Amino acid sequence: MNYQFVAEITPNEQNLSTHFCVLLIWGCFSWFELNLLAQNLLKRLPRRVEAALAAHGRNVWSDPTLERHFKGHRDTVTSVDFSCSMKQIATGSMDSCVMIWNMKPQMRAYRFDGHKDAVISVQFSPSGHLVASSSRDKTVRLWVPSMKAESTVFKAHTATVRSINFSGDGQTLVTASDDKTIKVWTVHRQKFLFSLNQHINWVRCAKFSPDDRLIVSSSDDKTIKLWDKNSRECIHSFYEHAGYANHVDFHPSGTCIAAASTDNSVKVWDIRSHKMLQHYQVHSGVVNSLSFHPAGNFLITASSDSTMKILDLVEGKLLYTLHGHQGPVTCVAFSRTGEYFASGGSDEQVMVWKSNFDECGDTVRVQRSTAPSLQVPPANSTTHPPFNSHPSVLHGQASEPTGLFDRQDSRTAVHTQSYSRSGSHSRATHPHTYRDPSRSSSSTHQTQKQGSPQVQAQSHASDGGTPPGLANTLEHIIGQLDILTQTVSILEQRLTLTEDKLKECLENQMEIGLLLQRKEEA
Repeated sequence: MNYQFVAEITPNEQNLSTHFCVLLIWGCFSWFELNLLAQNLLKRLPRRVEAALAAHGRNVWSDPTLERHFKGHRDTVTSVDFSCSMKQIATGSMDSCVMIWNMKPQMRAYRFDGHKDAVISVQFSPSGHLVASSSRDKTVRLWVPSMKAESTVFKAHTATVRSINFSGDGQTLVTASDDKTIKVWTVHRQKFLFSLNQHINWVRCAKFSPDDRLIVSSSDDKTIKLWDKNSRECIHSFYEHAGYANHVDFHPSGTCIAAASTDNSVKVWDIRSHKMLQHYQVHSGVVNSLSFHPAGNFLITASSDSTMKILDLVEGKLLYTLHGHQGPVTCVAFSRTGEYFASGGSDEQVMVWKSNFDECGDTVRVQRSTAPSLQVPPANSTTHPPFNSHPSVLHGQASEPTGLFDRQDSRTAVHTQSYSRSGSHSRATHPHTYRDPSRSSSSTHQTQKQGSPQVQAQSHASDGGTPPGLANTLEHIIGQLDILTQTVSILEQRLTLTEDKLKECLENQMEIGLLLQRKEEA
């Protein structure tokens, strides 16, 4: 397979490559000729790669892409959320403003001034008719997302309100605060209902379960608590030992939770067995935020290491590392359909990405599977078996978790240069998408769960998997393209320096000519 694929490169392309190398060695080239050769190589090779993959029913070019790029905040973007219609995006910032961005290029953004201090969290109501915001000024506000910027103020907390979340029916709100309490409010009567009071330090986040019966909260006291909304009692506490959870959320099935921690890790817990299902150590900085894909198969995380990572929860693997923000990425959220996700960071920018999961062959197979089996991931990716997102088959582990392993973050770089599609907004400056090559592994493993319906242990080839020979060839070609891109960049820098030197020489020559002319006239 390796030889056959290489043989598909035409003699003309080999001649182009040889010509390019000769020019590099002897330095006898014009910039126009060099640029033209590089463009031809870059255009032809991806088409060959894509054609070869199409023969195997694969498409590696459906990576997440940057669709829009908004800039208007004057400080760190702290929170982001999509409306249900995907027509608007709400963001909060340390600049004390709430902004509503319209996805249509010709429509202007709305800036809502009302909070007297940093806005920490924002969320659209399920209907999209309201936007809730919480602030360091100890208040919660409900906004109508229109030009009038009408708002209602809720006051009950005595310290910074760090999190706000609507219930699924849009009738109630839950908030988390530095006053160590969680409060529940009614939206239509605009009234405080009750508090939950067992945390002994700042409460960072609180979220409703999909069925609105439970509330999960995370605190600086290194606990994650599950609450029964009706009885108002804490029914379980999960303990973090190395750090505390900045952000916590329910899986769409309601059977597990994920926590983004200050120890640089992401943990997934089963709320019925109270066992840890998965533990990802893929970031090199504090994990600030996370969001489940609505299908439940993917989780996206945002970190202070300036990256976002997309995790495949079914395979238990890291799929993508996304670079775009300059500095810490502070918030991330999937749209209601999962077609898009948005991120915000300390660089004051809001980026909207298209996930492209529907176009990628292997992820379509995961999403459409009605009852895939429980699988064991490679030891270097996570310490616990991945799970199925289907509510009837999402199970916790009956045994205690074994030793933890750091994920080896070795990825093949696929540089996807993306641009804003709206002329009315800033262009993004070279965000990159890195695909983890482990996603194309040729086999998966299944395990038998104790105390549950049996799943036979077996090993089989993945449906539509990329053959190892082809995968190695692709990695080699991508590496060569990366080297070619870097070489062209270096040559461009050298040409720029040469032009500057020539310009300086010409200026000096003109000065000398003027001096000689003056001497002759004198």
